[in-house]
Amino acid sequence: MDWLLRLKDEPQCQEAVRGLHAWLEASEDNRAAWQAALRTWQLLGEVKPQYTDLWSVKPAENVVAHPALRRRRWIAGVALAAVAAIAVVLAGPALLLRLQADVMTATGESRLVTLADGTEVNLSGGSAIGVDITAEGRRVRLLAGEAFFDVAHDAARPFTVKAGGAKVVVLGTAFDVALDPSSTTVQLARGVVGLSGAVASSVTGMAPGDMATVDHDTGEILHETVPVGEIGAWRNGLLFVNDVAVESVVARLQRYHPAWISLPDRALARQRVTGLYDLRDPDRALRALVQPLGGKVRTVSDYLRVVSRF
Repeated sequence: MDWLLRLKDEPQCQEAVRGLHAWLEASEDNRAAWQAALRTWQLLGEVKPQYTDLWSVKPAENVVAHPALRRRRWIAGVALAAVAAIAVVLAGPALLLRLQADVMTATGESRLVTLADGTEVNLSGGSAIGVDITAEGRRVRLLAGEAFFDVAHDAARPFTVKAGGAKVVVLGTAFDVALDPSSTTVQLARGVVGLSGAVASSVTGMAPGDMATVDHDTGEILHETVPVGEIGAWRNGLLFVNDVAVESVVARLQRYHPAWISLPDRALARQRVTGLYDLRDPDRALRALVQPLGGKVRTVSDYLRVVSRF
């Protein structure tokens, strides 16, 4: 799977191609593992690697395996089955997101889009929105990630943004919405907005510099203030957070990091931090986030980082 992901990220890298060829030639087990990885990739609906000759590489046939070799293959098969199961679980939400989204960004990608009403939406990396603009109303759903909205004024059609359990209603203003695993954060840069949670709690008349965080479980809204200049700082490659759980910051850094970030330490995940982090160097930002709390970032491979205090 590491070879497959590397080729997917670097399809023109001849060094990677030569390395894969050498690895495939090293043993029949490697060739069998490669085919299993490709079959898993196909089941997920992914396209073949550009190098079709690699796609067709097959394990050697009519070879009588030693019992120890068969045992290793059985263990490898179980491991690959587990990887496939995990991949399907991870791919399910991604597929659903693609079906719902009108605009999406890849990891590390930012994109500025102009909606039919003239509203400008700047999406951060790993983000997605669904858009519904009609003569009767203007509605946007933030399905993943973070977006900065500069809403075109239209007194006859309020502009509504839904994200998690939060709902923002405006006529014309500029604000940032971040959808995290456990909460939705709204920061107002210009104008006035009304915000409501999943329950009866609401905030009306937010002023520039106001920040409101809606808890997805309780619907409770926490109200704070932040420097207006820091709102939407990610558009300039910086991430500003104020009293935010580490797991939420990791989720935001994940949008800019090519590797999967695992945070198994729940106590560390619940710690709260305030800081400014450089999104242009996500590994450095990750270390700066957890080291003051006694955390460490372990590089397992090019495609995995594990964050813990042990």
